Amino acid sequence: MMEDMQEETQFVVDDVSKIIKEAIEVSIGGNAYQHNKVNQWTSNVVEGCLGNLTKLQKPYKYIVTCTIMQKNGAGLHTASSCYWDNATDGSCTVRWENKTMYCIVSVFGLAI
Repeated sequence: MMEDMQEETQFVVDDVSKIIKEAIEVSIGGNAYQHNKVNQWTSNVVEGCLGNLTKLQKPYKYIVTCTIMQKNGAGLHTASSCYWDNATDGSCTVRWENKTMYCIVSVFGLAI
């Protein structure tokens, strides 16, 4: 019983990862990289993630970032750091790619 309660209030990385992947597939799917569509795609991905995260009805504030990068041989290095409670807060990053682009989405969940 106590474990069920904990599961309801925890940041479950597997659940968040599924939400991110679904948002990317719905927003970008089989599209080829098009510079003029990237702003719309990134907005759709973060809005899709936030919409489905709030449907989980967990006591969290969420931060979602989305980076879309054309595949052209350039390197990309990113880092993030958080000062938080490891027992309740969490993060999940998904790297998705197709033939023409990378999409990197990070979600940070902060317990309220």
